[in-house]
Amino acid sequence: MTLPLTNPIAIFLVVLAIIVGAPLLFRRLKVPGLVGMILAGVVIGPYGFNILARDASFEIFGQVGILYLMFLAAVEIDMFHLKSNLRPGITFGLLTFILPMAGGIFISRYLMGASWTTSVLLSSMFASHTLISYPVVSKFGLSNTRGAVTAVFGTIVAVLLALLALAEVVDVHTHGFFSWGGLIWLFVMVWIYAAVIGWLFPLLTRWFFRKVSDPVGQYIYILALVFVAALLASLIGLEAILGAFYAGLVLNRFIPARSALMRNISFVGNAIFIPYFLIGVGMLINVQVVVQGWGVLYVAGVMTATALLLKWLAAFSARFLCRLSADDASLMFGLSSGKAAATIAATMIGYQYGLLSEDMMNGAVVMILICCIVASVVTERSAKRIRMHLTEESLKEDEIHSPGYARQVVAVANPLTAEGLTKMAVFMRAPENSEQLTALFVRNTDAREAVTMGRNALQIATSAAADMEIPVEEVERFDLNIVAGLTNTMRERKATDVILGLHHRANMVDSFFGSLTDSLLANTAKMVIMVRCFIPVDTLRKLIVYVPLNAEYETGFHSWIARIANFASQLGCRAVFCNYASTQPYIEQFIREEGYQFSHTFRRMDTWDDFIILSSQVDDDDLLIVVGARKGSISRTSDLDNMPSFLGRFFKRHNVAIIYPSQFNA
Repeated sequence: MTLPLTNPIAIFLVVLAIIVGAPLLFRRLKVPGLVGMILAGVVIGPYGFNILARDASFEIFGQVGILYLMFLAAVEIDMFHLKSNLRPGITFGLLTFILPMAGGIFISRYLMGASWTTSVLLSSMFASHTLISYPVVSKFGLSNTRGAVTAVFGTIVAVLLALLALAEVVDVHTHGFFSWGGLIWLFVMVWIYAAVIGWLFPLLTRWFFRKVSDPVGQYIYILALVFVAALLASLIGLEAILGAFYAGLVLNRFIPARSALMRNISFVGNAIFIPYFLIGVGMLINVQVVVQGWGVLYVAGVMTATALLLKWLAAFSARFLCRLSADDASLMFGLSSGKAAATIAATMIGYQYGLLSEDMMNGAVVMILICCIVASVVTERSAKRIRMHLTEESLKEDEIHSPGYARQVVAVANPLTAEGLTKMAVFMRAPENSEQLTALFVRNTDAREAVTMGRNALQIATSAAADMEIPVEEVERFDLNIVAGLTNTMRERKATDVILGLHHRANMVDSFFGSLTDSLLANTAKMVIMVRCFIPVDTLRKLIVYVPLNAEYETGFHSWIARIANFASQLGCRAVFCNYASTQPYIEQFIREEGYQFSHTFRRMDTWDDFIILSSQVDDDDLLIVVGARKGSISRTSDLDNMPSFLGRFFKRHNVAIIYPSQFNA
């Protein structure tokens, strides 16, 4: 065999060996695995031992990897956290662009003797950065911390401005003057691009997800949209990475963190595409240029020190302006100090147009290598400190007795509704809740059709929970009394909630809830949640919650708010609480004290007629949630007595959930 390797099997085998072996080797040396893959790329690349050439496969997979990295960063961020950190993100983005830009121009001009045009070009390289160490943040589960969200949003601001600066430098060098018309035209195209993608992608995705429930099909569809957004971005003059990031923001709410789709996205990206990109970055770096002379060494030292120092200054300036912690600022510095995609592009363009000398180009290569190493090391150390701090805080809380604690039983009998009920249950529990879920099928007959149907429903429920990485126990129970079988299972498993399908009326004389529901409510004081959802749970857009008068005096008041808060935050839905004036302060206080972060508003009701008017605004992709009350409880009113006939008459084809909170003897 000759070097570099040309056999596709041998090439892929070497890449897989690096992906598996480099993190293991460098972890023993106390070096982050990301650095290991970049250095491995240096060793095996054309400037190392020339084991592999940087052929078309690395070009393709490397480009896909950086797009995947930006998409993953956007899709893992909770939109509520993004909106709440909008101002810090913009502030940091401007700081991490302006300070390296201004400082870089001064240093390039007076320490490196560059022309004004070259100084601006070099400064755009100092100002831009790549989220090359973001997989570390994802690994530690810190995607929604203030530092991570601020850094990611700031990245988009800084990269966009840096690319605009680069484009104007090339324009001035080519035509000899600055063109305002081209800049205005680009802004117009960006606005049209954002509007079309922001409107069209959700519309198509909602339709597609209702037609296709297979996670593989959904994954291919999502990946195709990412590349459509990236391609369109490049066609209007933007970098493709910005299009991939924007696609992630637009599609964010359709990809819940606890879903098979999200697991597929994370797995494929972290296993293949992102490592390929990191190895490809290493293969571009020629460390030998450092020993070619003092000129290269001086230029590389000045460029590296400038890039790192000014990024550090920006991060810690943002800390004081945005009131962030020292660990958050350190994490922001780690995420914003990596150099790859935009910096490499600027280097190649600058050298192509004669704006960069050979020493500057080689110095930029060394700068990219050192910045990637520093970014990985700083990000990992900061992430560990933040994770340890968050873990210590969570250990102080008694989760077993908190309102958000949930140990659920999902009662299934119909294969068509089993998956939806299971997903509803999982999304209503806290993300950190690792309690086992019980999938239950109770039968009072040995009829083959009923048994087969129930067992199929159990298998679907178990598969849905497993896809969301929730431990599940299958229970098939025979009992002459269905309600007795259900309540006994709840007692044996010490369940807090039971989730079941809403009764389907068989004929005109049948009641809305059915006889089993009345019996269930009479025989258990635990929380009972009945659901009827005609569309996939993942595609719900809004929750409209009816809260009865005096609901705050019920024992389970805080628990049902916790369920709705978890559901809304994990799906990215907006919750609209329709409540009486006396109840609203209690809901607001609980949400604030427990730290739930989701988009929610309040609509005041004074009479039953107010709810009738508000309920007319329920759309086909909304979920109407009615907080009920058992007979004899303090919040039971004549309005709730009218509720079954009202729902049965006007909401036959709407998505509805009825929640009966737990009682004092639960």
